[in-house]
Amino acid sequence: MKKLHEMSLSSLAGLLKSGELSPVEICRAFIGRKNEVEPFVGAFLNFNEEGILEQARLSENRWKKSSPLSPYDGIPIAVKDNIAVSGERCSCASKILENFISPYDAFVIEKLKSKGFVTYGRTNMDEFAMGSSCENSAFGKTFNPWDVSRVPGGSSGGAAASVAARQVPVALGSDTGGSIRQPAAFCGCVGLKPTYGAVSRYGLVAFASSLDQIGPMSNTVEDAKIIFDLISGRDKRDSTSIDMPSSPVVQSLPGNDLSGLRIGLPKEYLETEGLDAGVRKIVMDSLEVFRKQNAEIIEVSLPAIRYAIADYYVIATAEASANLARFDGIRYGRRAQSDDLIGTYFKSRGQGFGKEVKRRIILGTFVLSSGYYDAYYLKAQKIRTMIREDFRKAFEKCDAILSPTSPAPAFKFGEKSDALQMYLADIYTVSVNLAGVCAVSVPADLHPQLQMPVGIQLIGSHFGENCILRIADSFEKNRKQREFIPSVQGGINA
Repeated sequence: MKKLHEMSLSSLAGLLKSGELSPVEICRAFIGRKNEVEPFVGAFLNFNEEGILEQARLSENRWKKSSPLSPYDGIPIAVKDNIAVSGERCSCASKILENFISPYDAFVIEKLKSKGFVTYGRTNMDEFAMGSSCENSAFGKTFNPWDVSRVPGGSSGGAAASVAARQVPVALGSDTGGSIRQPAAFCGCVGLKPTYGAVSRYGLVAFASSLDQIGPMSNTVEDAKIIFDLISGRDKRDSTSIDMPSSPVVQSLPGNDLSGLRIGLPKEYLETEGLDAGVRKIVMDSLEVFRKQNAEIIEVSLPAIRYAIADYYVIATAEASANLARFDGIRYGRRAQSDDLIGTYFKSRGQGFGKEVKRRIILGTFVLSSGYYDAYYLKAQKIRTMIREDFRKAFEKCDAILSPTSPAPAFKFGEKSDALQMYLADIYTVSVNLAGVCAVSVPADLHPQLQMPVGIQLIGSHFGENCILRIADSFEKNRKQREFIPSVQGGINA
């Protein structure tokens, strides 16, 4: 029988309903697990144990009165440190916001609190969500629970590590170019990047506004679906959010049978330079799992994908330079001492921002500057339209697209000191954000040599979450590797 901290969100909800467990017992079990493994993982920036237990006690009182807010009332959920929770620090893992306390809840937090979820700590991340390894945090590293010499991925590395290490059943992350899916693949958990607009961005500290999305991270596809259903929907404070349409194509599918579904395999993805041989084999083995479930595998083409990385880093840095202009040390955040206003701006931003954030602000300011706007930013937007059109054409032929989530398993700390090599770690994920479609990363197997998790990515059309989650759930139940539970202490290979 599984230990309490290894149980899924849906299993815990069942035990709450039956009265076998109370919210306090659940939270104490996960706090105990957190205290046991957190010295090896470093997933949390802030963790208020008494505050968590107080939330659990309030939930327990509701259950005793037979008036829980939902079946999940009293279950903890971790929150990435760029999502606002009222009364809690929201630092974005940056010194410039080191002492900033959020005065309000993000839309997703409002929705989860209305269902009785316990907000459970602030997870570490790359500063302002800029990175692919969780090495850019101003407050220290997070370690991969499978091997502490390796990165957990980024930018939602703390959220992924906390879920994979069973410190919490579910977590919220944010995804601008793969920041939910890539760390989920590195740590062996599930990560969903919703369609742009499916989840309100109100209360998410902006990196690149046309790319950012909040999404769930979990140990099962079913749990990711539960959280997505709870946090999605229209929010009048975010003009880009909409009500999610239903997806009847999935509801009629029986059991694990994928008959009638077509899974596209882009030839460009398997021809990528730098694709690890072990990862490629796991992707091909995954195709056989889908074939046995009667899915049709077809070849599709996404020719503009070869421009995706360059395109992403023009658009994302341009938007970042505009969004981060508000952090100037005047209205809130870190303020450096200076004799004049301009000096205050320079010193506050110079001392508050880290190296990677400064790099991206400078690059973004350059591509938006006079004389370069047409050559870089305008052209990038045209290429973005080409990428979106490639996906539209591909989805005329298939229901979902299969790819690796990352070209290789989690790499070692310091291994990708070159910025360009780090950016290429997102080669399979950034195009999804540029096109605004949805995608989920699900663990597939352990790398044959490294024994590290490898994830596959299922990409869906706009508002195709139900379809890709249905396929991912079926895959999860039939994959070769049954469970993905790391040993944590010292890691498998440390």
